[in-house]
Amino acid sequence: MTSLYRVLFIFLLVLGFSACDSADQRTTQVEFWAMGQEGEQVRALLPEFERRHPTIRVRVQQIPWSVAHEKLLTAYAGDAMPDAFQLGNTWIPEFVALRAIEPLDDRLRAWPPSALADYFPGILATNRLNDQIYALPWYVDTRLFFYRSDLLAAAGLAKPPTTWEDWLKALQAIKSAADAGRYAILLPINEWQLPVILALQRGATLLRDRYQYADFQNPLFREAFSAYLGLFEQGLAAPVSNTQMANLYQEFAKGTFAVYVSGPWNIGEFTRRLPAELQPHWNTAPLPTLAEVAPTSRTEGLAVQEVGVSLAGGASLALSRTSPRREAAWKWLEFLAEPAQQARFYQLTGDLPARQSAWDDPALADNRYAQAFRRQLQNVHATPPIPEWERIANRIAYYAELAVRREMTADAALAALDRDVDRMLEKRRWLLARGVMP
Repeated sequence: MTSLYRVLFIFLLVLGFSACDSADQRTTQVEFWAMGQEGEQVRALLPEFERRHPTIRVRVQQIPWSVAHEKLLTAYAGDAMPDAFQLGNTWIPEFVALRAIEPLDDRLRAWPPSALADYFPGILATNRLNDQIYALPWYVDTRLFFYRSDLLAAAGLAKPPTTWEDWLKALQAIKSAADAGRYAILLPINEWQLPVILALQRGATLLRDRYQYADFQNPLFREAFSAYLGLFEQGLAAPVSNTQMANLYQEFAKGTFAVYVSGPWNIGEFTRRLPAELQPHWNTAPLPTLAEVAPTSRTEGLAVQEVGVSLAGGASLALSRTSPRREAAWKWLEFLAEPAQQARFYQLTGDLPARQSAWDDPALADNRYAQAFRRQLQNVHATPPIPEWERIANRIAYYAELAVRREMTADAALAALDRDVDRMLEKRRWLLARGVMP
């Protein structure tokens, strides 16, 4: 009997190991790269996903934003891409050109039409190239005004203006009431966003002829550039860069400036860093329009309050074209795209959801600072969808700074910008001339 028990024990032990091996073989491990704090906080969503999908395990690798772009390119070159990954939505054209990410249209046909319609339209547009969707918006970013309501009130305004003309009057009033060394608005001169926003609001295209040539000497862009430089020429903005502003939160609290054009990450920063006594005296407002919309009969003669154009930014989720685990990775991306998960992710990170229905969550619906972003996100435009855009944006910032510092005239800066960008686009023109889509 002892021998029989021993044989039976060994048999059951072998059977158990075999079952474990079989279970391991049935489990798919998805490698997911996420950037910055997102890579850390997204792990909190894993238990629920893996509860729903017990045969899928997600391995998250956190990548610093400072090296993320280079690391993704290195992984592509070394045929070592993760199965799914986060990327800034301005990077999408580059990875499409490399054929590194898989189009999602076939998979999205299984979604109800209301799901895609739930995304902010301008944000979803940044993920669509050549009539195909290549990534899912994960969270959104745009620019608008952070302002001191008490300083606006001291200048005679009970609420923020809705047009640039009235904002300029407000900024002039704030500057007139300020002590020496104080300004109305902070516009770091090493940032390209506001000159581009002002141009988009005027209908400038930035590039022309299928994005083959620069168009910065176009009168529409020239007008926007002059308006931008005028803020410095009138003394409303200080000619300083981000690195020259020791602590912008302390300076905002001191009243060194009353208005700042920034993004949603600063909701949390202002809440944490500004003193308690100042918390009731700051708020956010959408960017203004160039002029009030003509009233209609439905408005009973009142001017219509619209929102001016801003930039469509944020981060998206993509599938590696060569991954053998795309089906499992797609389930993970679909999970992250759910409104409930986007609302939860906002609570973890402060990143604003790309799905509009997620904004009905009380954490967002009751946040007075976030609501201006919700309005702004209804009117955002993408930058040109080409791989060269990041380099072009850097040149815009470079020449804008030279013009602000009066080291170049506006005309000379725009002519030089056109020349530089035309050189950047030489390869694009060469490919298109041969019928090849870059």
